[in-house]
Amino acid sequence: MKHKKIMVFAVVLIVAVLVGAFSINQYTIYVENKKVAEEQEKIRLEEEQRAAEEARRIAEEEARKKAEEEARIKAEEENRELIESNTFYTGKKGATLYDKYEEGKVEVGKLDSRHKVYVSTYIQDAEGQISFVELQDKFQGETLGYTEYSNLIKQPMDLIARPYEDVDYSAFQRNESFEDNPPVEVKGIYVTGNSAATDKLDALIDLLDRTQLNAMVIDVKDDNGFLLFYSETAEKMNPKANDRVYIKDMQAFVDKLKEHDIYLIARIVTFKSPIYAKANPDKAIVYKGTSNLYSDADGLIWASAHNRELWDYNIGVAKEAAKWGFNEIQFDYVRFPAISNKDKMDFRNPDNESQAATIQKYLTKAYEELSPYNVYVAADVFGWAATAINDVGIGQHWEALTNVVDYICPMMYPSHYGPNNFGLSVPDAYPYETIDRSLKDAFERNSNVLTPARIRPWIQDFTAGWVKGHISYGVPEVEAQIKALEDNGIHEFLLWNAKNNYHEGAVD
Repeated sequence: MKHKKIMVFAVVLIVAVLVGAFSINQYTIYVENKKVAEEQEKIRLEEEQRAAEEARRIAEEEARKKAEEEARIKAEEENRELIESNTFYTGKKGATLYDKYEEGKVEVGKLDSRHKVYVSTYIQDAEGQISFVELQDKFQGETLGYTEYSNLIKQPMDLIARPYEDVDYSAFQRNESFEDNPPVEVKGIYVTGNSAATDKLDALIDLLDRTQLNAMVIDVKDDNGFLLFYSETAEKMNPKANDRVYIKDMQAFVDKLKEHDIYLIARIVTFKSPIYAKANPDKAIVYKGTSNLYSDADGLIWASAHNRELWDYNIGVAKEAAKWGFNEIQFDYVRFPAISNKDKMDFRNPDNESQAATIQKYLTKAYEELSPYNVYVAADVFGWAATAINDVGIGQHWEALTNVVDYICPMMYPSHYGPNNFGLSVPDAYPYETIDRSLKDAFERNSNVLTPARIRPWIQDFTAGWVKGHISYGVPEVEAQIKALEDNGIHEFLLWNAKNNYHEGAVD
């Protein structure tokens, strides 16, 4: 019995020891967990404090920037006339900057051509003429240095070689982007109405699906005046244009292209408008003193670009294209015909406008009326317009056009340049060099206005057999043109082939 009691006691003792040990272990765990929790809470509080301090710092920084911006805007508003009178641009050769204007001055920098600057101080010479100026990067801004006053011009437009008095070269308000139609780096092909209406379309869609191409420039109003779709505008103003339309079911047509994410550009042949001219001979170009209609080398009649009703007709068709889902309107033949002896012609010009002014006014009106439709506006121009200082005799003065559209599309086909243009014996035989040199002229001309259009050239995907000394155009020649664009920072292009046959290997 005594032994049993001892065993029971031993068991109880062991249990007690085990329970005690377990309790101690549990307590230790509790203490450790508590320390961990306290440490985590401490870290959380520190992180919250840091986050609060960072949020406070950001808020204070934003408030400071906002206050500075408001102060700057207020200062500019209060000093608008002062700022305008003292704001200049560097001239064609740029401007060398010096640490001072007196003898012993040291060159401290150089500004590129057409760089906007603010003159803070004018220095006169012994004869009272302004000789040097002190420049800042902006009103109440950073001091840049001193330069000769002769290096400055009042505005970039002062560098236009041959401006037209009735053309507006001032800054133009344009749409940079549309939420439902963001700008795209276009790599496009030309598509005729006939191709759009036949099985050829499926082949062209497959071409775009397989390559880097992503856009189609489709004839909405072609060279003959025929329309892609039935037009309410034409029914009112030029009903014969509805006699032959290419696409009967426009909704299905557009849906099919959109399913392949194709950017749609509506090509509208603007003033070479034979159907309209025949129906309205009083609005067409005629030979002076007669009712004989002028026709070009292709036998096509031209209406007068001065006629405002024709403006409304073209813009009306463009609006309908926008409603159907086109992303962009491209006005081609937005010019007068090339006529060597203009004195024999009656252009029906009651307001005595220059041809350059008429074309610009038309594009300005088109831009304003198309803006509510969320489409971009482009203008096709001769490639030589980027090089010629005048309007090329057809109303296409580069600065006048680039100033009022979203995209200017020079037709830089090498075959369209004459012998020795750009120092090239046969430009057609030098696809890279021709595009490169033409582009450099285009950049120079674009810099003459404050709001130039983006440059998106047409390039050549055809062989110009009529050009003496021409070469055959295939993949290497198309690639050479694209490389010239890329080397000049242009990543967009439009391929032209009248039969819509394109070299896939150049764009795969």
